[in-house]
Amino acid sequence: MTAIPPEFNLQSYDFDLPEAQIAQDPTEKRGASRLLVLDRDSGEVRDAMFADIPDLLPPGALLVVNNTKVLPARLIGRKESGGKVEFLLLTPLALIEPGANADGTRTAEVEGLLKASKGPRQGDRLLFPGIELRVLEKGEFGRAKVSMRWAGDLAEHFLKQGHIPLPPYIHRKDKSEDRTRYQTVYSREDKLGSVAAPTAGLHFTPSIMDALAARDIRMAEVTLYVGYGTFSPVRAHDIREHVMHAEYAEVSEETARAIATAKSEGRPVVAVGTTTSRTLESMATALGEIGPYKGWTDIFIRPGYGFKVVDQLITNFHLPRSSLIIMVCTLAGRQQIIDAYNHAVRQGFRFFSYGDAMLIR
Repeated sequence: MTAIPPEFNLQSYDFDLPEAQIAQDPTEKRGASRLLVLDRDSGEVRDAMFADIPDLLPPGALLVVNNTKVLPARLIGRKESGGKVEFLLLTPLALIEPGANADGTRTAEVEGLLKASKGPRQGDRLLFPGIELRVLEKGEFGRAKVSMRWAGDLAEHFLKQGHIPLPPYIHRKDKSEDRTRYQTVYSREDKLGSVAAPTAGLHFTPSIMDALAARDIRMAEVTLYVGYGTFSPVRAHDIREHVMHAEYAEVSEETARAIATAKSEGRPVVAVGTTTSRTLESMATALGEIGPYKGWTDIFIRPGYGFKVVDQLITNFHLPRSSLIIMVCTLAGRQQIIDAYNHAVRQGFRFFSYGDAMLIR
């Protein structure tokens, strides 16, 4: 059997993390998290606070953020035959194409995750306040294609009765504060539809953004509707065999122009989060240049990939053996990232969605 080269061996992206360091709640105040700074050229790491970020980025840098908003996408209802059932909507609201029915209701086929003590079967009806589902197809790991029928405004149904779909490693029920703290301050109502937050952006506050602007650090926006696949583990021992989940991304003409200008002027493009990085690199890969972009992307950024747009990255700490840590290692070097993560563990940094942040420059 041929040995898998270390850079493609899933085990190379593992690290030991005490469960107590997996953040279960956000910091008391937004923006009060810690920041680990990694200098790629020297390999030096140093501890800072996220509020220091304006002084750690070069003046004139272009900061690119993901402006998507998290939908309270998890509904709790019952099967027509009785028994509790949960449904997590995976199709972004903006991409749902409803058809009108004679009784004034609307119907659309969507993707979602179903969870019940006894899994619903194809053809079963599932009942939620104001929404009715019929199971059309069953997939792996709880995924399903369903026909969804509702009256009125679909987003309002989710906003009124839905639950914020916290990541599986947060072992508590969602709370009212998650409605605001699991959103970035720059998320847009017209970009509502993600089932996970672009968590690197959770650390920003209006005052930090003002401080960035004062140093001539500009901001541009992209949209990637974050799917639940972001939490899916890589199961292939040889990561080259991993099939990436698809997510829908958008880069506006205005943002493309800002990126092209920054590049031409030698100003660094700083991506806020792996979702932003994925959007920017998908755009450049699909178009062969910087330009407006809309479409589904299943890009898997792994060793051998050369970054085309992203110069620096602000990101949270990621799960071991995940596509996200593989992406970060591709940018900064596998051993440097593993060493930095081990340093963060020793220094008591908080990990994952509600945890601390990292600047790779």
